[in-house]
Amino acid sequence: MNTILTILLVITLGGIVGVLGFGLYTLLRGGEISHKHSNTAMRWRVLLQGIALLVFALILWLGR
Repeated sequence: MNTILTILLVITLGGIVGVLGFGLYTLLRGGEISHKHSNTAMRWRVLLQGIALLVFALILWLGR
């Protein structure tokens, strides 16, 4: 179970980095439409960070 959660955590962290990069790229590109995409990407980033924290807490809880 710990292995599955660790893999899920790594995938989630990779998703966070990808969404952060996309959001920063669209923000730096500029334009009104880019800001909409950037805001959407940052919302996804926050959601993925929440999921990563929950998975991390679950790993710690199961490992005690």
